[in-house]
Amino acid sequence: MNFSEKLNARIRATRSALCVGLDPRPQSDNMQELAAWLRRVVEETAPYAACYKPNIAYFEAMGIPGLQLLEDLLADMPSEIPVILDAKRGDIGETQKYYAQAYFDRWNVDAVTLNPFMGYDILEPFLNRPGKAVYLLAVTSNAGSADVEQQVLANGRRVYELVGDMVLRARAEQAATEVGMVVGLTNAGAGVLAALPDAPLLIPGLGAQGGDLAALAGGKRVAPPAINVSRGILYKNPEKSFAEKAADFAAQIRTALGL
Repeated sequence: MNFSEKLNARIRATRSALCVGLDPRPQSDNMQELAAWLRRVVEETAPYAACYKPNIAYFEAMGIPGLQLLEDLLADMPSEIPVILDAKRGDIGETQKYYAQAYFDRWNVDAVTLNPFMGYDILEPFLNRPGKAVYLLAVTSNAGSADVEQQVLANGRRVYELVGDMVLRARAEQAATEVGMVVGLTNAGAGVLAALPDAPLLIPGLGAQGGDLAALAGGKRVAPPAINVSRGILYKNPEKSFAEKAADFAAQIRTALGL
């Protein structure tokens, strides 16, 4: 089973393309309490989650205990639910080789986010992994995406289209690893999506960032989307349970995409 098949299976099972972001912001150094809190998030949201996306930065900020927490959490994730590690790595090939070993071999995540702006060779250490996927930053959800990603080249194309070219190159070279893209919902206009290949999309920006799901409606893309919500489930509306908030976002996504 390749990555898209696994993700599509979850989308069908849940009728949801919700990706639940795991971005812990601890109020204390009690790792046991934080571990229990994260496990409760996963348990409550699992019926509505097409996938999970732990952001490694939040765990790294806690030092070695945080990385141990992440390792333990990953080991306990439901095996049928894909896990996308949000790491945004992008370094020279030898360094990337060790990132690939850490994430795919040691932690056995299903997918990793990569920053492609050093060039195609930073992808290569990740591309020989059957069943795995990488998501390349293409058009992110922050305002600063206009500074580089959306700039117009001399030939009239946009910088993010070069990222789409990398996706097509990996496909043409029959890479064992699937290659998708990160496209922020706040910048996912019809022109952006039309200029990018039909490949798996990781779509942040719903919830706290104010992205509009209408940007995704009516498209003809076949590859599975994963629409991420982090703060909107973990921290907003504390009077609601994690399950209630996940169910609300899943319903919004279901309506917008016609799932």
